Amino acid sequence: MNRNSKFGIKALAAAVVVAVIATGCSTTPLRTEASTSGISAAEAVGAADVPQAALYLQLAKEGLERARSLAAKNDHEEAASMLLRAEADAELAVMLSHEDAEKAEALAAIERVRKLRQSRR
Repeated sequence: MNRNSKFGIKALAAAVVVAVIATGCSTTPLRTEASTSGISAAEAVGAADVPQAALYLQLAKEGLERARSLAAKNDHEEAASMLLRAEADAELAVMLSHEDAEKAEALAAIERVRKLRQSRR
């Protein structure tokens, strides 16, 4: 993982903490749109096929279900917190999928360069 990826993950984690603190006292109805769209986005970019991303995709799905369960029990504060975590997990799954794709592209480019060098010898 490169330095920029580490920074992006740390920034994401910090944003989640701030969001949890900001909405900790919220009693509004559970809004799952961001989580469900994040999960859909992760699935669309192939997170299920990248082991590390698949883990976070699964955590996002489980978090969304847990948030719904908590909301049904009128534990809105905990449900909101769980929902934010599910959103962050889905976003991390997307980021990890992109990182994997970029790594594969870089390795393919290195291989093309190697073959070009060999053909010139």
